[in-house]
Amino acid sequence: MKWKLLFSDEATFFLQGLEKDKSKKSVLKQTRKILGFMETNLRHPSLHTHKFTDIECALGDVFESYIQNRSPGAHRIFWAYGPKKGELYILSISPHP
Repeated sequence: MKWKLLFSDEATFFLQGLEKDKSKKSVLKQTRKILGFMETNLRHPSLHTHKFTDIECALGDVFESYIQNRSPGAHRIFWAYGPKKGELYILSISPHP
């Protein structure tokens, strides 16, 4: 199934920051790759998708997918299923605490 990705203001702001910062070029490339996987296959093994219980969302359950793994400050994508069928709402993209 092909998913339509919708971005919160926070996620959009983070992506714009990555695009402007030349030192974050590799993180931007990895983020785009993972977003591509999310559009086509939410069960892709490199996503390591699982429920995330520390955030609540009016849309329902929140999930966490990995952009990076086993690196300091590894980045994550937090998302929920959108209000319409076939939509994913990207809540946040951020470094793992």
